[in-house]
Amino acid sequence: MLRWVLPENIQDALPAEAAKLEDLRRRLLDAFRSNGYQLVAPPLLEYLESLLTGAGQDLQLKTLKLVDQLSGRTMGVRADITTQVARIDAHLLNRRGVARLCYCGTVAHAVPSSLTATREPLQLGAELYGHAGLEADAEVIRLLAETLGIAGVGTSRIDLGHVGLFRALSRMAGLAADREEAVFDCLQAKDLPGLRDLLREVPDGIRAGLVALPALYGAADVLDKARTVLPDDSEIHAALDDLEQLAAVLADLPVSFDLADLRGYHYHSGVVFAAYGGSSPVALALGGRYDSVGRAFGRGRPATGFSLDLRELAAQVADPSMPGSILASGAGMEGFHEAVARLREAGENVVVELPGHDGTWHEAGCDRHLVLRGGAWQVEPLQGE
Repeated sequence: MLRWVLPENIQDALPAEAAKLEDLRRRLLDAFRSNGYQLVAPPLLEYLESLLTGAGQDLQLKTLKLVDQLSGRTMGVRADITTQVARIDAHLLNRRGVARLCYCGTVAHAVPSSLTATREPLQLGAELYGHAGLEADAEVIRLLAETLGIAGVGTSRIDLGHVGLFRALSRMAGLAADREEAVFDCLQAKDLPGLRDLLREVPDGIRAGLVALPALYGAADVLDKARTVLPDDSEIHAALDDLEQLAAVLADLPVSFDLADLRGYHYHSGVVFAAYGGSSPVALALGGRYDSVGRAFGRGRPATGFSLDLRELAAQVADPSMPGSILASGAGMEGFHEAVARLREAGENVVVELPGHDGTWHEAGCDRHLVLRGGAWQVEPLQGE
């Protein structure tokens, strides 16, 4: 086996991609800061129980596990940063009012999310704690749309859903935990035959409601249809009211509905959303409300937010126009170091030529040359290679 071969679904980022990722990271975190979101940087490793607290089964299979040689306890490499930020809000910051936090860091997945997905996403996100109203959900959805706009991808569609619908129907159907999980899987796959088979013993009205969920997607009339086909239940009415009010507040955005899209339902507690843009066939960002996650850390605060994989977003973005570097020859000559320093202070990238260079300067990113002409240092186009 070749020593330099990387594990499956793990990739290096070469200069052009790394530059794009870093450019996006800086611009998006600056946008978060301008919206009042403060940057936090949780650790890559934590004790396993802390990483999985409040997140349920969604992260269990994705988390890489190892034994801490100092304590003997099981540790995990984070598979998601959201729960770490919830811990910071609940246990470390301990603020009484609203807290807006953001982050960007690498996570690791034991198995890829799809056949083509990386096992090392670069997760970027924003979370809002301490406000239970729809105003908070609207704020983070607008910030998400702004994020895709800044990246140059744009937002073609934002699908809204509500886990309260599924929870209410599951409660009314009396589904055991394993059966509920199987029904959830069928809903996500829009597997109607499998869904009907699992719900054979469920009362007709409730079964009809669950079977109807995969077809309840599209424009605003979906909510009207949902009110007619779903059972008459206060929790269902409240969830549909939330979606209707939120859509009205976000009328200037391309909002639609998908009432069977319940990704992350184990820890989400209300409105969920998925944003699409560029040429990507899958959602570029996911988010929603998760009020119960912080409770395991001692303080169950209202919370909503979103996250995305910066690598997936970067794949939708054209390579940035990066300025070329200046090749500086003549180290040791009078005024050389001062000339280089002036150029760097002016924002130029300057590469000092080393003796015995083997290769082309253009492949090193140089397109100009600092040379001494008539007793003065000046920049000229780089000739040849």
